[in-house]
Amino acid sequence: MKYIKFILIVAATLVIGSCSNEKLDPNSIFPTESPERNAFDTWLLNNYTTPYNIAFNYLYKDNDTDQSYNVIPAEKDKSIALAIMIKHVWLEAYAECCGENFIKTYSPRVMQLIGSGAYNSNESMVMGTAEGGLKVMLYNVNAIDINNPYIDVENPYVDKTNPTKDLNYYFFHTMHHEFGHILNQKKNYSTDFNLVSAAKYKSTDWINLNDADAPKLGFVSGYASSEAREDFVEIYSIYITHSEACWQKILSDAVNGTDTSGRDAIIAKFNIIKNYFKTSWNIDITQLRDVILKRFEDIKTLDLKNLK
Repeated sequence: MKYIKFILIVAATLVIGSCSNEKLDPNSIFPTESPERNAFDTWLLNNYTTPYNIAFNYLYKDNDTDQSYNVIPAEKDKSIALAIMIKHVWLEAYAECCGENFIKTYSPRVMQLIGSGAYNSNESMVMGTAEGGLKVMLYNVNAIDINNPYIDVENPYVDKTNPTKDLNYYFFHTMHHEFGHILNQKKNYSTDFNLVSAAKYKSTDWINLNDADAPKLGFVSGYASSEAREDFVEIYSIYITHSEACWQKILSDAVNGTDTSGRDAIIAKFNIIKNYFKTSWNIDITQLRDVILKRFEDIKTLDLKNLK
């Protein structure tokens, strides 16, 4: 035992001695200096990251994109315009209606912009995704016409072939749609919602249902007929981003002669949604709609080219 202890002591001494002669690199392996930022990066830091803890990524990053789609980066000038508009009609709309703490707490932590659309094998286009309540990805940014920001709040059935892209359809409705998913992941809605149109969801066949034909089946859009959770956020996002006249048109188009089942289904689901947001989040979605529509009007006078 004495010999073993002696050997251990000698070994420890050698190790300590060798360590004491080793020169450690005084530089940290972790970056400690602030990254270089251009004017847009600084604006994003001051308007997204600092107040809302949101990383707004406009540069293309492989790790933050879905590799199953063939897409291109977002153009910088289009990204600037979209960042200005999203801040005004989405972040600040919720802050005005629900309080700053609400949007600071529940907003996604990452927003990623993609220049082109993402297309599925069934020829449907992905306009946005929400991943785990943490990241929202927006596509087709390069289609934005900075000089003519077109927002349609009156027509529930957008003309997707129109070269002038409706920003409401491609971005603002999409943002509220994805944010609806995030809120649903935080607090569940009543399962009664799933039962209203349970027999009519179309899974992958929703692509063949035109938006204008959807109301008669009890849906506000073709995509809403894909499954219950998409139905929920489609009703929510379309309602709060369109006028009352537009909403009434959807309900009117849901009546087929003397058959009112389509309208009855939409109204039943809408009432569940309205109650969910009031009881779960203390949000009056009609009041929220008024705030959003007013902010849409403001976009006509916003400077989308210069950062302030």
